[in-house]
Amino acid sequence: MLPAALALIMFGLGLSLAPQDFARIATRPKAVVIALVAQILVLPAVCFGLVVLFGLEPLLAAGMMLLAASPGGTTANLYSHLFGGDVALNVSLTAVNSVLAVLTLPVVVNLSLDHFVGAGPGIGLQADKVAQVFAIVLVPVAVGMIVRRVSVTFANRMDKPVRILSAIVLATVIVGAIVQERERLGGYIAAVGLVALLFSAISLTIGYWLPRLFDVERRQAIASGMEIGIHNSTLAITIALSPTLLANPTMAVPPAVYGVLMFGTTLVFGYLVRRRVAEPASPNPASG
Repeated sequence: MLPAALALIMFGLGLSLAPQDFARIATRPKAVVIALVAQILVLPAVCFGLVVLFGLEPLLAAGMMLLAASPGGTTANLYSHLFGGDVALNVSLTAVNSVLAVLTLPVVVNLSLDHFVGAGPGIGLQADKVAQVFAIVLVPVAVGMIVRRVSVTFANRMDKPVRILSAIVLATVIVGAIVQERERLGGYIAAVGLVALLFSAISLTIGYWLPRLFDVERRQAIASGMEIGIHNSTLAITIALSPTLLANPTMAVPPAVYGVLMFGTTLVFGYLVRRRVAEPASPNPASG
């Protein structure tokens, strides 16, 4: 059911995308390049440092790296809208991130498994498994985009039902996984909870402040913070649990724990950046 849930989510993403979303990148290249560098290079390096610093057990460490290599989550657009970000930039980044992840995610996962677990037959994502990642990520997006091109009205009408259905399927899978792993759940949260929480907070911070250091305007920086800071934990869980991909429930634990904790860190981050946007408009009593 989890691949089905992910396919529904990615199909819903495709329903909201159009070819001009990719073309729009040319109008804001600096913001896009900085965000992609953070996503592809900076965050995996940060995550590697965290799992080494906290001494996570090998499979949990590899699960954290799988999460770090996953593209932005589809909820980034919603959070960006709520806290004053450039939603158009979010849409563009989500589109590009989803494409690039098909290439970068297997590289990070294979290197991580080789480093933390050790090489072995069937370990990692080989060429046939990469093709499956391509299928569960890009094919539903492409179908959704085709549907939107054929009928924008139908795509808009289907957007909400697809989101609701995918959320129901995903919730069912998560509840089933919790019941199955209930005896070890407390230990998993104790082992990886702090690392997941720190990684969420650091991802959001880097996603916002790295663009600001290069003079990217604030609305685009907020969009970048949401896109880079909200990782697609559903994709990571699907790859970890799928019998034809990694088939490793332990590697699914970090993205599952992160998927719960990131809502809190994202709300705090959104409040802080929105407050910061409002502050310059306030008069300074000490001035004059």
